[in-house]
Amino acid sequence: MRFAKIKILALFALLLFPVIANAQTSGEIFKAEVIEVLQEKTLTREDGSTNIQQNLKLKGLDGGWKGKKINFIGISEIDAINSDRYKEGEIIFLSHNIDADGNDVFYPAGYVRYYKIYWLVLLFILFTILIGRFKGFRALISLAVSFLVIIYFILPQIINGKNPMLIGVIGAFIILIAIIYLTEGVNKKSNLAIISILISLFLTAFLAEASIYIARLTGMAQEEILFLVDFGKGAIDFRGLLLAGILIGTLGALDDVVISQIEAVTQLKIANSKLSKTKLFKMAFEIGNTHMGAMINTLFLAYAGAALPLLLLFSVHQEPFISFHQIINNEMIAVEIIRTLVGSIGLILAMPLATFMAVHFIDNKKEA
Repeated sequence: MRFAKIKILALFALLLFPVIANAQTSGEIFKAEVIEVLQEKTLTREDGSTNIQQNLKLKGLDGGWKGKKINFIGISEIDAINSDRYKEGEIIFLSHNIDADGNDVFYPAGYVRYYKIYWLVLLFILFTILIGRFKGFRALISLAVSFLVIIYFILPQIINGKNPMLIGVIGAFIILIAIIYLTEGVNKKSNLAIISILISLFLTAFLAEASIYIARLTGMAQEEILFLVDFGKGAIDFRGLLLAGILIGTLGALDDVVISQIEAVTQLKIANSKLSKTKLFKMAFEIGNTHMGAMINTLFLAYAGAALPLLLLFSVHQEPFISFHQIINNEMIAVEIIRTLVGSIGLILAMPLATFMAVHFIDNKKEA
Protein backbone atom coordinates (compact mmCIF):
# COMPACT_ATOMS: atom_id res chain seq x y z
CA MET A 1 0.00 0.00 0.00
CA ARG A 2 1.55 3.25 -1.13
CA PHE A 3 0.16 5.16 1.84
CA ALA A 4 2.60 3.13 3.93
CA LYS A 5 5.42 5.08 2.24
CA ILE A 6 4.39 8.22 4.08
CA LYS A 7 4.21 6.31 7.37
CA ILE A 8 7.65 4.82 6.85
CA LEU A 9 9.08 8.35 6.66
CA ALA A 10 8.58 8.46 10.41
CA LEU A 11 11.35 5.87 10.73
CA PHE A 12 13.80 8.29 9.16
CA ALA A 13 12.92 11.07 11.60
CA LEU A 14 15.69 9.77 13.81
CA LEU A 15 18.16 11.19 11.27
CA LEU A 16 16.96 14.63 12.30
CA PHE A 17 18.51 14.24 15.74
CA PRO A 18 21.90 15.75 14.77
CA VAL A 19 20.08 18.76 13.29
CA ILE A 20 17.97 19.20 16.42
CA ALA A 21 20.97 18.75 18.68
CA ASN A 22 22.99 21.35 16.80
CA ALA A 23 20.09 23.79 17.04
CA GLN A 24 20.29 23.83 20.86
CA THR A 25 21.30 27.26 22.10
CA SER A 26 20.89 26.83 25.87
CA GLY A 27 22.57 23.42 26.27
CA GLU A 28 23.69 20.22 24.65
CA ILE A 29 22.85 16.55 24.48
CA PHE A 30 25.50 13.85 24.56
CA LYS A 31 25.77 10.12 25.10
CA ALA A 32 26.72 8.72 28.48
CA GLU A 33 27.07 5.28 30.06
CA VAL A 34 25.42 4.38 33.36
CA ILE A 35 28.32 3.02 35.42
CA GLU A 36 26.48 2.80 38.75
CA VAL A 37 22.99 3.19 40.22
CA LEU A 38 23.79 5.05 43.43
CA GLN A 39 20.30 5.00 44.92
CA GLU A 40 16.78 4.10 43.84
CA LYS A 41 13.42 5.14 45.26
CA THR A 42 9.87 4.20 44.32
CA LEU A 43 7.39 7.05 44.59
CA THR A 44 3.75 5.94 44.96
CA ARG A 45 1.11 8.29 43.63
CA GLU A 46 -2.40 8.80 45.03
CA ASP A 47 -3.93 6.69 42.28
CA GLY A 48 -1.68 3.74 43.15
CA SER A 49 0.69 4.10 40.20
CA THR A 50 4.41 4.30 40.86
CA ASN A 51 7.34 6.33 39.59
CA ILE A 52 10.93 5.15 39.99
CA GLN A 53 13.51 7.80 40.84
CA GLN A 54 17.26 7.21 40.67
CA ASN A 55 20.57 8.79 41.53
CA LEU A 56 23.07 7.78 38.88
CA LYS A 57 26.79 7.90 38.24
CA LEU A 58 27.56 8.22 34.54
CA LYS A 59 30.51 8.54 32.21
CA GLY A 60 30.42 10.82 29.18
CA LEU A 61 31.04 9.10 25.85
CA ASP A 62 31.32 11.92 23.31
CA GLY A 63 31.91 15.63 22.88
CA GLY A 64 33.61 17.64 25.56
CA TRP A 65 32.25 15.27 28.21
CA LYS A 66 34.01 12.16 26.89
CA GLY A 67 35.59 10.23 29.76
CA LYS A 68 34.26 12.58 32.45
CA LYS A 69 32.34 11.26 35.47
CA ILE A 70 28.92 12.81 36.08
CA ASN A 71 26.50 12.46 38.98
CA PHE A 72 22.79 12.82 38.39
CA ILE A 73 20.51 13.36 41.39
CA GLY A 74 17.03 12.25 40.40
CA ILE A 75 15.53 11.45 43.79
CA SER A 76 13.29 14.22 45.08
CA GLU A 77 9.80 14.83 46.38
CA ILE A 78 8.76 16.23 43.02
CA ASP A 79 6.94 13.71 40.85
CA ALA A 80 7.88 13.41 37.17
CA ILE A 81 6.06 11.88 34.24
CA ASN A 82 9.19 10.20 32.93
CA SER A 83 9.83 7.02 34.93
CA ASP A 84 12.58 5.34 32.92
CA ARG A 85 14.55 2.91 35.01
CA TYR A 86 18.19 2.76 33.99
CA LYS A 87 20.61 -0.11 34.63
CA GLU A 88 24.37 -0.31 34.83
CA GLY A 89 26.01 -0.54 31.42
CA GLU A 90 23.15 1.11 29.53
CA ILE A 91 23.89 3.96 27.11
CA ILE A 92 21.60 6.97 27.41
CA PHE A 93 21.37 10.53 26.16
CA LEU A 94 22.17 13.13 28.78
CA SER A 95 20.98 16.72 28.55
CA HIS A 96 23.27 19.43 29.89
CA ASN A 97 22.30 23.00 30.77
CA ILE A 98 23.59 25.73 33.01
CA ASP A 99 21.27 27.17 35.66
CA ALA A 100 20.98 30.80 36.78
CA ASP A 101 23.80 30.32 39.31
CA GLY A 102 26.20 28.97 36.70
CA ASN A 103 25.97 25.35 37.86
CA ASP A 104 25.93 22.39 35.50
CA VAL A 105 22.53 20.69 35.37
CA PHE A 106 22.13 17.23 33.84
CA TYR A 107 19.01 15.26 33.03
CA PRO A 108 18.55 11.88 31.31
CA ALA A 109 16.96 12.37 27.89
CA GLY A 110 16.15 8.72 27.17
CA TYR A 111 17.79 5.53 26.01
CA VAL A 112 20.10 5.49 23.00
CA ARG A 113 17.90 3.41 20.73
CA TYR A 114 18.54 4.82 17.25
CA TYR A 115 20.95 2.05 16.25
CA LYS A 116 18.24 -0.52 16.96
CA ILE A 117 15.91 1.40 14.67
CA TYR A 118 18.64 1.31 12.01
CA TRP A 119 18.54 -2.48 12.16
CA LEU A 120 14.76 -2.39 11.65
CA VAL A 121 15.25 -0.05 8.68
CA LEU A 122 17.76 -2.51 7.19
CA LEU A 123 15.26 -5.34 7.69
CA PHE A 124 12.57 -3.27 5.96
CA ILE A 125 14.89 -2.59 3.02
CA LEU A 126 15.85 -6.27 2.79
CA PHE A 127 12.25 -7.53 2.69
CA THR A 128 11.23 -4.79 0.24
CA ILE A 129 13.96 -5.81 -2.21
CA LEU A 130 13.54 -9.58 -1.73
CA ILE A 131 9.78 -9.52 -2.25
CA GLY A 132 9.33 -6.45 -4.46
CA ARG A 133 12.58 -7.03 -6.39
CA PHE A 134 13.35 -4.27 -8.89
CA LYS A 135 10.03 -2.52 -8.34
CA GLY A 136 10.63 -2.70 -4.60
CA PHE A 137 14.07 -1.18 -5.13
CA ARG A 138 12.53 1.66 -7.15
CA ALA A 139 10.01 2.20 -4.35
CA LEU A 140 12.89 2.57 -1.89
CA ILE A 141 14.56 5.12 -4.17
CA SER A 142 11.33 7.12 -4.40
CA LEU A 143 11.01 6.92 -0.61
CA ALA A 144 14.54 8.26 -0.19
CA VAL A 145 13.79 11.12 -2.60
CA SER A 146 10.61 11.94 -0.66
CA PHE A 147 12.57 12.02 2.59
CA LEU A 148 15.24 14.27 1.11
CA VAL A 149 12.64 16.68 -0.27
CA ILE A 150 10.95 16.97 3.13
CA ILE A 151 14.19 17.34 5.11
CA TYR A 152 16.25 19.50 2.78
CA PHE A 153 13.59 21.54 0.95
CA ILE A 154 10.25 21.74 2.78
CA LEU A 155 11.49 22.07 6.36
CA PRO A 156 14.32 24.60 5.73
CA GLN A 157 12.03 26.79 3.61
CA ILE A 158 9.33 26.81 6.32
CA ILE A 159 11.90 27.56 9.04
CA ASN A 160 13.14 30.49 6.95
CA GLY A 161 9.66 31.99 6.98
CA LYS A 162 8.45 30.98 3.50
CA ASN A 163 4.75 30.36 2.92
CA PRO A 164 4.17 26.77 4.19
CA MET A 165 1.19 26.23 1.87
CA LEU A 166 3.16 27.15 -1.25
CA ILE A 167 6.20 25.19 -0.09
CA GLY A 168 3.99 22.24 0.84
CA VAL A 169 2.36 22.16 -2.61
CA ILE A 170 5.71 22.46 -4.42
CA GLY A 171 7.31 19.83 -2.20
CA ALA A 172 4.33 17.50 -2.57
CA PHE A 173 4.52 17.87 -6.37
CA ILE A 174 8.22 16.96 -6.37
CA ILE A 175 7.50 13.95 -4.15
CA LEU A 176 4.61 13.02 -6.41
CA ILE A 177 6.81 12.95 -9.52
CA ALA A 178 9.40 10.84 -7.70
CA ILE A 179 6.84 8.35 -6.40
CA ILE A 180 4.99 7.93 -9.70
CA TYR A 181 7.82 7.88 -12.23
CA LEU A 182 10.26 5.85 -10.13
CA THR A 183 7.73 3.18 -9.16
CA GLU A 184 5.52 3.09 -12.27
CA GLY A 185 7.91 4.20 -15.00
CA VAL A 186 7.52 6.99 -17.57
CA ASN A 187 4.37 6.26 -19.55
CA LYS A 188 0.88 7.56 -20.26
CA LYS A 189 -0.57 5.99 -17.11
CA SER A 190 2.02 7.77 -14.97
CA ASN A 191 1.31 11.08 -16.71
CA LEU A 192 -2.43 10.72 -16.10
CA ALA A 193 -1.77 9.77 -12.46
CA ILE A 194 0.31 12.89 -11.89
CA ILE A 195 -2.31 15.16 -13.46
CA SER A 196 -5.13 13.52 -11.47
CA ILE A 197 -3.26 13.69 -8.16
CA LEU A 198 -2.15 17.27 -8.78
CA ILE A 199 -5.73 18.41 -9.41
CA SER A 200 -6.91 16.51 -6.34
CA LEU A 201 -4.06 17.99 -4.30
CA PHE A 202 -5.04 21.55 -5.20
CA LEU A 203 -8.67 20.82 -4.32
CA THR A 204 -7.55 19.32 -1.01
CA ALA A 205 -5.34 22.33 -0.32
CA PHE A 206 -8.21 24.74 -0.98
CA LEU A 207 -10.56 22.75 1.25
CA ALA A 208 -7.94 22.43 4.00
CA GLU A 209 -7.19 26.16 3.97
CA ALA A 210 -10.90 27.01 4.09
CA SER A 211 -11.49 24.53 6.93
CA ILE A 212 -8.56 25.84 8.97
CA TYR A 213 -9.80 29.41 8.51
CA ILE A 214 -13.46 28.66 9.27
CA ALA A 215 -12.62 26.54 12.33
CA ARG A 216 -10.14 29.23 13.43
CA LEU A 217 -7.36 26.74 14.07
CA THR A 218 -4.07 28.25 15.15
CA GLY A 219 -1.90 25.25 14.29
CA MET A 220 -0.30 25.57 17.74
CA ALA A 221 -2.13 22.84 19.63
CA GLN A 222 0.61 20.20 19.43
CA GLU A 223 3.30 20.01 22.10
CA GLU A 224 6.06 20.19 19.48
CA ILE A 225 4.98 23.71 18.57
CA LEU A 226 6.22 24.98 21.94
CA PHE A 227 9.79 24.16 20.86
CA LEU A 228 9.32 25.85 17.50
CA VAL A 229 7.89 29.14 18.79
CA ASP A 230 11.24 30.39 20.11
CA PHE A 231 13.30 28.63 17.46
CA GLY A 232 11.40 30.19 14.58
CA LYS A 233 11.70 33.73 16.01
CA GLY A 234 8.14 34.38 14.91
CA ALA A 235 8.90 33.59 11.26
CA ILE A 236 6.99 30.28 11.09
CA ASP A 237 3.38 30.39 9.93
CA PHE A 238 1.88 27.64 12.09
CA ARG A 239 -1.45 27.62 10.26
CA GLY A 240 0.42 27.12 7.03
CA LEU A 241 2.53 24.43 8.68
CA LEU A 242 -0.66 22.59 9.62
CA LEU A 243 -1.88 22.87 6.04
CA ALA A 244 1.41 21.54 4.65
CA GLY A 245 1.17 18.60 7.03
CA ILE A 246 -2.33 17.76 5.80
CA LEU A 247 -1.20 17.84 2.15
CA ILE A 248 1.84 15.63 2.70
CA GLY A 249 -0.16 13.21 4.85
CA THR A 250 -2.85 12.90 2.17
CA LEU A 251 -0.44 12.56 -0.76
CA GLY A 252 0.35 8.88 -0.22
CA ALA A 253 -3.31 7.92 -0.06
CA LEU A 254 -4.05 9.91 -3.22
CA ASP A 255 -1.20 8.13 -4.96
CA ASP A 256 -2.61 4.73 -4.02
CA VAL A 257 -6.19 5.47 -5.08
CA VAL A 258 -5.32 7.15 -8.37
CA ILE A 259 -2.77 4.57 -9.53
CA SER A 260 -5.15 1.72 -8.64
CA GLN A 261 -8.02 3.31 -10.58
CA ILE A 262 -5.95 3.93 -13.68
CA GLU A 263 -4.68 0.36 -13.59
CA ALA A 264 -8.23 -0.97 -13.09
CA VAL A 265 -9.43 0.89 -16.19
CA THR A 266 -6.43 -0.34 -18.16
CA GLN A 267 -7.06 -3.98 -17.29
CA LEU A 268 -10.79 -3.69 -18.03
CA LYS A 269 -9.98 -2.26 -21.48
CA ILE A 270 -7.56 -5.10 -22.13
CA ALA A 271 -10.13 -7.69 -21.02
CA ASN A 272 -12.91 -6.24 -23.18
CA SER A 273 -12.00 -3.57 -25.71
CA LYS A 274 -15.63 -3.31 -26.85
CA LEU A 275 -16.87 -1.81 -23.58
CA SER A 276 -18.42 1.63 -24.02
CA LYS A 277 -16.88 4.47 -22.07
CA THR A 278 -20.04 4.77 -19.95
CA LYS A 279 -20.01 1.07 -19.08
CA LEU A 280 -16.28 1.13 -18.46
CA PHE A 281 -16.60 4.09 -16.12
CA LYS A 282 -19.38 2.40 -14.14
CA MET A 283 -17.41 -0.83 -13.73
CA ALA A 284 -14.21 0.95 -12.71
CA PHE A 285 -16.18 3.24 -10.42
CA GLU A 286 -17.51 0.21 -8.52
CA ILE A 287 -13.96 -1.07 -8.06
CA GLY A 288 -12.91 2.37 -6.88
CA ASN A 289 -15.72 2.58 -4.34
CA THR A 290 -14.48 -0.56 -2.60
CA HIS A 291 -10.89 0.61 -2.59
CA MET A 292 -11.82 4.13 -1.53
CA GLY A 293 -13.68 2.86 1.54
CA ALA A 294 -10.61 0.90 2.61
CA MET A 295 -8.33 3.91 2.07
CA ILE A 296 -10.59 6.23 4.09
CA ASN A 297 -10.45 3.74 6.94
CA THR A 298 -6.67 3.60 6.57
CA LEU A 299 -6.45 7.39 6.73
CA PHE A 300 -8.68 7.55 9.80
CA LEU A 301 -6.89 4.73 11.65
CA ALA A 302 -3.49 6.26 10.89
CA TYR A 303 -4.48 9.56 12.51
CA ALA A 304 -6.42 7.86 15.33
CA GLY A 305 -3.44 5.68 16.13
CA ALA A 306 -1.15 8.69 16.34
CA ALA A 307 -3.64 10.46 18.64
CA LEU A 308 -4.40 7.41 20.83
CA PRO A 309 -3.08 8.94 24.10
CA LEU A 310 -5.23 12.00 23.44
CA LEU A 311 -8.29 9.86 22.74
CA LEU A 312 -7.65 8.07 26.03
CA LEU A 313 -8.12 11.36 27.88
CA PHE A 314 -11.57 11.71 26.36
CA SER A 315 -12.65 8.27 27.48
CA VAL A 316 -12.01 9.05 31.16
CA HIS A 317 -14.02 12.33 30.98
CA GLN A 318 -11.42 14.50 32.70
CA GLU A 319 -11.31 18.28 32.38
CA PRO A 320 -11.44 19.86 29.86
CA PHE A 321 -13.03 16.88 28.08
CA ILE A 322 -16.38 16.45 29.83
CA SER A 323 -18.99 16.67 27.07
CA PHE A 324 -18.88 15.62 23.43
CA HIS A 325 -19.02 19.25 22.29
CA GLN A 326 -16.09 20.12 24.53
CA ILE A 327 -14.15 17.20 23.12
CA ILE A 328 -14.53 18.12 19.45
CA ASN A 329 -14.14 21.82 20.24
CA ASN A 330 -10.67 21.26 21.68
CA GLU A 331 -8.13 22.28 19.03
CA MET A 332 -6.01 19.16 19.41
CA ILE A 333 -8.89 16.87 18.47
CA ALA A 334 -10.41 19.38 16.03
CA VAL A 335 -7.14 19.29 14.07
CA GLU A 336 -7.29 15.50 13.81
CA ILE A 337 -10.95 15.56 12.78
CA ILE A 338 -10.37 18.18 10.08
CA ARG A 339 -7.19 16.43 8.92
CA THR A 340 -9.10 13.14 8.50
CA LEU A 341 -12.17 14.68 6.86
CA VAL A 342 -10.21 16.87 4.44
CA GLY A 343 -7.98 13.97 3.46
CA SER A 344 -10.99 11.71 2.97
CA ILE A 345 -12.77 14.28 0.80
CA GLY A 346 -9.61 14.57 -1.28
CA LEU A 347 -9.69 10.79 -1.81
CA ILE A 348 -13.39 10.85 -2.69
CA LEU A 349 -12.79 13.51 -5.34
CA ALA A 350 -9.65 11.83 -6.71
CA MET A 351 -11.29 8.47 -7.41
CA PRO A 352 -13.89 9.53 -10.04
CA LEU A 353 -11.45 12.08 -11.52
CA ALA A 354 -8.77 9.43 -12.09
CA THR A 355 -11.39 7.01 -13.44
CA PHE A 356 -12.74 9.58 -15.89
CA MET A 357 -9.29 10.50 -17.20
CA ALA A 358 -8.25 6.87 -17.59
CA VAL A 359 -11.46 5.98 -19.44
CA HIS A 360 -10.96 8.80 -21.94
CA PHE A 361 -7.19 8.80 -22.40
CA ILE A 362 -5.96 5.22 -21.94
CA ASP A 363 -5.82 3.28 -25.21
CA ASN A 364 -7.53 -0.09 -25.56
CA LYS A 365 -4.20 -1.79 -26.04
CA LYS A 366 -1.97 -2.31 -22.99
CA GLU A 367 -0.07 0.84 -22.08
CA ALA A 368 3.68 0.39 -21.78
